[in-house]
Amino acid sequence: MTALSILYVIAFYAAIIVLVGGIIYKVRQYMSVPAPLKIAVTPAPLTRSGVAWRLTTEIVFFNSLFRSTKWTWIFGWIFHVSLLLAFFRHLRYVISPDSFLWPIVSLQVVQTFGKYAGFAMVFGLLGLLARRIFVDRVRYISSPSDYLMLLLIIAIAGSGLMMNYVAHTDIVQLKAFILGLFYFDWQNLPNDTILLVHLTLVLLLSFIFPMSKLLHMPGLFFAPTRYQVDNPREQRHLSDWGAAIEAEDGRNA
Repeated sequence: MTALSILYVIAFYAAIIVLVGGIIYKVRQYMSVPAPLKIAVTPAPLTRSGVAWRLTTEIVFFNSLFRSTKWTWIFGWIFHVSLLLAFFRHLRYVISPDSFLWPIVSLQVVQTFGKYAGFAMVFGLLGLLARRIFVDRVRYISSPSDYLMLLLIIAIAGSGLMMNYVAHTDIVQLKAFILGLFYFDWQNLPNDTILLVHLTLVLLLSFIFPMSKLLHMPGLFFAPTRYQVDNPREQRHLSDWGAAIEAEDGRNA
């Protein structure tokens, strides 16, 4: 193996450890935060099934964002749908045809629309970036990291498009390198500049993802305003630490 390939093998394993470990740490942190009050945002569901439906529609359709700002919803939804298509199309580089996911990955709609999803992704990201630049109230609360995150993802999508339409790389060798990471059968990485830029940016995103605002989807499941049933009169809400205090005071929970 070349020294460059060894370097990227080490970097990929380090990125996976940081990404997975960071997400697990943040999820455990979310789970440990108590909800002292019944603070479901009304109109809120009155049943558990209603909460499940609310979370599902929020994840799929971004309902709250749609009710808030239509332009942000359009650009955000375009970006996330394009990202999902690009993700499934990229799976062909990390799985073999005998995988149970291959029927999904090989779907014509995934391969066809996934090929052009990068353009839609860049379009959505540019819209979100323009929002932070030109909308006064959004620019006022935006930090440098907000702009850098958008620029980083734009660079990832742009370099991916360049590999597809400008400077082609050896896909067969690239897939052998990626699969070798999973089977510990390490292979050489194609020495193409655009590919190396693309992979370096992806690695950078993997390292900073767990500690950035991009990790917002798991938090949705632990937000009391979203997951709580709106039944404060029918059922008393008591957090674990509140119950412990009452037990120490000798009161009934």
